[in-house]
Amino acid sequence: MSTKKLKKSVTFTEAIAIVIGMIIGSGIFLKPGIVFNNAGSTGMGLLAWVVGGVISLASALTIAEIGAAIPKTGGLYVYLEELYGDVWGFLLGWVQTVISYPASGAALAIAFTSFATFFIPMNSFQQKLVAAGILIFVILMNIIATKFGGIIQTVSTVGKLIPVAAIVIFGLINGEVHDITFTQSAVTTGMGFGAAILGTLWAYDGWIGVTNMAGELKDPKKDLPRSIILGVSSVMVIYALFNIALANVLPIDKIVASQSPVSDAAMLLFGKKGGTFIIVGMMVSVFGALNGYLMTGARVPFAMAERKQLPFHKVLGKAHPKFKTPGNALILEGALAVLYILSGSFNTLTDLLVFVLWIFFVMGVIGIFILRKRVPAEQRPYKVPLYPITPLVGIFGGGYILVSTIMSSPVNSLIGIGITLLGLPVFYYLKKSQTN
Repeated sequence: MSTKKLKKSVTFTEAIAIVIGMIIGSGIFLKPGIVFNNAGSTGMGLLAWVVGGVISLASALTIAEIGAAIPKTGGLYVYLEELYGDVWGFLLGWVQTVISYPASGAALAIAFTSFATFFIPMNSFQQKLVAAGILIFVILMNIIATKFGGIIQTVSTVGKLIPVAAIVIFGLINGEVHDITFTQSAVTTGMGFGAAILGTLWAYDGWIGVTNMAGELKDPKKDLPRSIILGVSSVMVIYALFNIALANVLPIDKIVASQSPVSDAAMLLFGKKGGTFIIVGMMVSVFGALNGYLMTGARVPFAMAERKQLPFHKVLGKAHPKFKTPGNALILEGALAVLYILSGSFNTLTDLLVFVLWIFFVMGVIGIFILRKRVPAEQRPYKVPLYPITPLVGIFGGGYILVSTIMSSPVNSLIGIGITLLGLPVFYYLKKSQTN
C-alpha cells in the first residue's frame, strides 16, 4: 500500500497527544464510582486501575513492536492482514469503519453537548443538532490539514490535564477523608473485581488509534513505539494518582452514590466555582477525544480503499489534492457519526462490539510471535521488553476480558459477532469483482 498520498506531518509530540488525548476522554470522570462499587472498596478499586493499566501497557508494548516493523497507515487492521491474512484484517477494518469509530465519535459529541447544557439549556433535539455541528467542525479542521487536527489534539490534551492535575495536587494535599481501605464496604453492590477491571479497561481504551496514522508520522519506526509507551505509561500514573486523590477527598459511599463524584470533589476542594471548573475540563477532555477518534478513525477506510476492500474505493482512497489528507474517508466517518447522533443508537452499537474488538486486540498481541518468526531482528527497530512475559500478560489479560464479557453479556457478544460477520459477503463480493 502506498502512503505517499498522505503528508508526513505528525510529530512525536502530536503522536503522544493523540495517545493521551484518546485515552483520557470521559472515562476518568465517569468511571471511578462504577469501579469502586464493583471492587467493593477503595483499595481494591485502586488495585483494579493498576491491573487494568498493566494489561493495557503490556498490550501496548507488544503492539508497538509490530507497528515499528510495519509502519503503515491503517494500524491494527493492516497488522492483522499481514500476519493472519486479508480476511481477518478486513473484518476488523469493517467493524471499525462502519460502526466502531463513527459510533464512538457520535457518543463523544453527545457527551460534549450534554456537559454544555450546564451553561446553555437545550432539549434533546437541540443537543443532537449542536453535537452534529461540533462533529462537522472537527471533520472540516482535519480535512483542511492533519496539522490542524494535531494542533487541536495537543492543545486539548494540555487543557484536559489542567483540571486533572488540580484535583490530584489539591486532593492529595488538602483531602481529609483518607478513605483508602481494602475492607469490603457495606454500601457497595457491584459485580466483583473482574467487573472493576473491565470498567478501567474501557477508560484505558483508545491508545491503539495512533497506529492508524503510522504512515503520516515523520519518523514512525522511532516515534510510534515511543509515543505509545510514554502515552500509556503516563495515563496509568495519572489514573492512579487521580483516584487516590478522589478517595482522599470523598468517602466511598459518596463516590458510589454520586453520578458525578469528580464534580462533588471539585466543589469541596474549590468551592461553588469548582463544579464549573471541572465541567469545562470535562468538555475539553471529551472534545480532544472526539478529535482523536475522528482523525485516526478515517485512516482505516482510507487504507482499506487503497487495497480496494470497500465499495467506492476509488473515491474513499483518494487524498485531498490540495491538503493531502484523507478527505473523503473523513467525510464518510463524519456522515456515519451524524447518522448515529440523530438515531441515538450509538451506545447500543458500541456496547455490542466491545467483545468483538477485544478478540482482534488479543489477536494483535499474539501476532508478535508470528512477526518474530517472519521478520528478522534487524528489521524490527523496537523490541518489546521482557519478551515473552510482556505479550503473555496482554494475552491472558485480554482473554480474561473475553471470558468475563461472555459470562456477563452472552447475547450482546453473539450479536456483536453477527454484525462483524456481515462484512464477509462484502469482502467476497469485492474480491470476486476484482478477479473478474
